[in-house]
Amino acid sequence: MTRNLLLILGVVALIALPALFLVRAQDTKPEARVERDLVYGKGGDTDLKLDLAMPKDGDGPFPVVVCLHGGGWTRGERGDLRATIENLARRGYVAVSVDYRLAPKDRFPAQIEDCKAAVRWLRANAKEYKINPDRIGVVGFSSGAHLACLLGVTRKDDGFEGQGGNADESSAVQAVVSFFGPTDLTQEGFGKDVEKENLLPLLGGTRAEKRDEYRKASPVTYAGKHAPPFLFFHGGNDHIVPLKQSELLADRLKEAGVSAELVALEKEGHGWQGPALLKSIARMIDFLNIHLKK
Repeated sequence: MTRNLLLILGVVALIALPALFLVRAQDTKPEARVERDLVYGKGGDTDLKLDLAMPKDGDGPFPVVVCLHGGGWTRGERGDLRATIENLARRGYVAVSVDYRLAPKDRFPAQIEDCKAAVRWLRANAKEYKINPDRIGVVGFSSGAHLACLLGVTRKDDGFEGQGGNADESSAVQAVVSFFGPTDLTQEGFGKDVEKENLLPLLGGTRAEKRDEYRKASPVTYAGKHAPPFLFFHGGNDHIVPLKQSELLADRLKEAGVSAELVALEKEGHGWQGPALLKSIARMIDFLNIHLKK
């Protein structure tokens, strides 16, 4: 039986991560200031929106974490990560949850163009939101992790900047955290449901029909020494996005001399809870603090 895509591609993590942050928020006293429905650019005729949370007190400038939801490129919304950005703000970050255009109405590269527009908007509005424009990281889950990886490895010359606005600003990020994201779409092994209900809507055809599009949409295609530090989390028992997907990009980055750490959770699947999740979040926060705060 075909499983609901909202469950298949990332919702386990999207539910668990905010819930975990609510539990861990008890050890953080600062309050967060939240602004919702901020228009950060245009995707065709569509207003692109994000939610923003920032420390209520302090002069900044604060480092930034861009959070990208999962949902197989066809579903999901910025509200899935509401609690996550609020609790990142309590930890001293300006955190945003970004909506991006979804397939099949808008095919690749619309999604990465929107994410890049969000990063440029943050830099263009750095003064208003007390942002440090030189310290922007990105965290993504499943299909959102695919986009986070693309943000990390692609440059302006790769042609994904789009027409979303603030063209004079850079879309570069300084740290990437990927939770079980696809990195090489040219590879087999995703399973029939993912192939049919996610990759086909995203890219408009099969690998045989759209070979070049699959290559262009794969973060491994662009990995090089220009990339920032990466941290990967992946379940060893993930039958939706195989562990190999994180291994491929991590190895490619290491070959280029880039810091890339893979945390493989042998018994976990496409998302996890409990002690394993607590450890993952703690490791993520340490990584972000090291690369964005220090």
